[in-house]
Amino acid sequence: MLRPLILMTIAAGLLLTACGNAAQQDGSSADKADSTGMGQFASDESFKAAHETPAELAFAGKGDMIQFPTPDGKQGSAYALMPEGETDKYLLVIHEWWGLNDHIKAEAERLFGALDNVAVLALDLYDGQSTANPDEAGKIMQSIKEERARAIIQGALNKIGKDAHIGTVGWCFGGGWSLNASIMAGERGSACVMYYGMPVKTAKDIAPLKAPILAIFAEQDKWITPAVAQDFENLAKASGKSIQTESFDAGHAFANPSNPNFNNEAAQRANQDALAFLRENL
Repeated sequence: MLRPLILMTIAAGLLLTACGNAAQQDGSSADKADSTGMGQFASDESFKAAHETPAELAFAGKGDMIQFPTPDGKQGSAYALMPEGETDKYLLVIHEWWGLNDHIKAEAERLFGALDNVAVLALDLYDGQSTANPDEAGKIMQSIKEERARAIIQGALNKIGKDAHIGTVGWCFGGGWSLNASIMAGERGSACVMYYGMPVKTAKDIAPLKAPILAIFAEQDKWITPAVAQDFENLAKASGKSIQTESFDAGHAFANPSNPNFNNEAAQRANQDALAFLRENL
């Protein structure tokens, strides 16, 4: 009588082990899909095709590249535009998958000129790397370590100081990191603008956020889909966060500063709304 019981016990143990392994595998996949960036799409040829090669840009900026210490013992960098005199208002600009190129610096200058007495820091989450080649952009984006990206953002937050009012804005890769930068800013967060970036997916992740969100999405986006957008809006509202979502009849990257074939009408409307949102909250 003991032998059947032993066999049943072994079988049950194997079943539990199999279920446990399956759960770990599912959890691992979920972790990858819940990336704060866009690295999961880096090898997708259609995703690459959705990003036009950056147009040539004659850029002579007024800002300066600065460096600051990061918590991991390294240095972070940013393209900085500072108003005359003192300010306690800062906007962190986070680049798309090409890196901190002249298009992003030009966008930082546009925002700096349109906002009153706001210091603008365009962060370099690629540590000096940038490219106009989609294959290379995918490789760089996929190689970014979350710990390092967070260290760069934290270094910038430390440099800004504990009493600042902080806004964030970013596109695509930078859209997801704009949200995470605002989450990291905690009580200092005043405004978060994210253009079709991968949002967080759990109440725990969004809990520290204090800044209101303007989430801009594209109805034809095959990666940050309308379902992803709706799930994020539901999560934010259920978590008691202030969120305003806008969805445009356009494809992914429709407002990317580097995109030579962007949807001009949708991009202008989105940018006007983003600017109004920043002015109101920052």
